[in-house]
Amino acid sequence: MPTQPGKAKTSAPDRRHRRYPRYRCDFAVVLTLLAGKNYQKLNAHCKDLSEAGMGAIVAAELASGDVVSLNFSLPGSTELWDVRAVLRHRRGYHYGFEFLSLAVERIDVVKNFIQSRERVD
Repeated sequence: MPTQPGKAKTSAPDRRHRRYPRYRCDFAVVLTLLAGKNYQKLNAHCKDLSEAGMGAIVAAELASGDVVSLNFSLPGSTELWDVRAVLRHRRGYHYGFEFLSLAVERIDVVKNFIQSRERVD
């Protein structure tokens, strides 16, 4: 019986399917964190956005599970958002935040905003 080497898989490994796709964004965010008995304001930069959360670059050390306030305006809008979020993921200085109790009206605004954006996952 002749032996032949096996073939490597050509398809990508099965990736975890996201409930909400992420879209490329580029705008400033001010993050407020309760640090001890004080609030700490940190400048951040949104890199991706979905109906359920935001990926942002933050030059600070945050811990998974931290609850923060994200203050930002979507590009093209003057409306200031103040959204509570929990830190769910970190890779280096790129943090993934999940929005907490975002109003239905705000979710609709995000959906409309990301329609014209490039999908990143």
